[in-house]
Amino acid sequence: MLTLVRGGMGGSETYALELTRQLAGSERVRARAYVPDSAAGFSRGVPEIAISGLGGGHSTLSRVRLLASVAAKSRSIRSQMSACDVVHFPFTVPLPRPRAAAGFVQTLLDVQHLDLPGLFSRAELRYRRLFYEGAAARADIVLTISEFARGRMLDLLDLDPERVRVAPLGVDVSAFAPHDGPRENFVLYPARGWGHKNHARLLEAMKLVRAERPGMRLVLTGGALESLGDLPEWVDRLGIVPGDELHRLYRNAAVLAFPSLYEGFGLPPIEAMASGCPVAASNATSIPEVCGDAAVLFDPKDPQAIATGILEALGRAPELYGKGLARAARMTWERCRDVHISAYEDAAALARARV
Repeated sequence: MLTLVRGGMGGSETYALELTRQLAGSERVRARAYVPDSAAGFSRGVPEIAISGLGGGHSTLSRVRLLASVAAKSRSIRSQMSACDVVHFPFTVPLPRPRAAAGFVQTLLDVQHLDLPGLFSRAELRYRRLFYEGAAARADIVLTISEFARGRMLDLLDLDPERVRVAPLGVDVSAFAPHDGPRENFVLYPARGWGHKNHARLLEAMKLVRAERPGMRLVLTGGALESLGDLPEWVDRLGIVPGDELHRLYRNAAVLAFPSLYEGFGLPPIEAMASGCPVAASNATSIPEVCGDAAVLFDPKDPQAIATGILEALGRAPELYGKGLARAARMTWERCRDVHISAYEDAAALARARV
């Protein structure tokens, strides 16, 4: 996990964190985590090795600097990993490249850069072609997080279907306290300020919602929200909030709105459901697969449809409360863990066959 930037990687960070917790309790594998020293202490329960002198960010320049730093230390890092049967890269980028005698497992969350290339710079597209697509072609097993994402990978990349496995993400329902009492007068959207998160259309939709519910506010959490520019006075831009505060917002929001145009999975709807919060979500990409019948779905490209979905979720709150709790209970991290362990076992067998 040498590309880890703590607090800035959204759902992929939650995934990696929960995976370490699950592997710590497994009797089938002995896991060890490798992180940059800037992220020391990230892992939950598994032994952790922090590699000194590494630190990254989200810009292309910071990634290039990180690549150079890892290259300079690659011999030492590989030496520390020499006893590993399998090397897994949950943040996709295989740094350093594992030795041939070890099984190689890559997590590829989605292929958004191929489906929506206009959202990426040319430098970012080159980076993803090399380190996402190139690594997927070499990996023994590619793990992804939804049937939607797997289907797009098989459509767009030359991958053996037997090597691409789906490990749906989960939610630790014990960490959330469902609330079925009166809710506060705000719509919540936890998402980074990236283009595909579709904030602009949500703002247009909220104007329509407020025409019927004049006091309704919009609460935004997540990084990079400064990119949204000036916002109406009825929008609270909170930025990155601690986990406890996000849980409080889930418990008290009138509705979670999730108008994203593209998701490999999308954790916020399931986390909101675990909190008893009604969900109105996009009908695009993996989101219907994740939400099932426990959310109101809408066309994310139509502000009127988004507004109608939010208002419908408000009206169906008691029904969505029960459906959401049932849906969240089925989405377990244990299920996600078991797919990973099977992938590790298969990758180890493939590696043994090579030597």
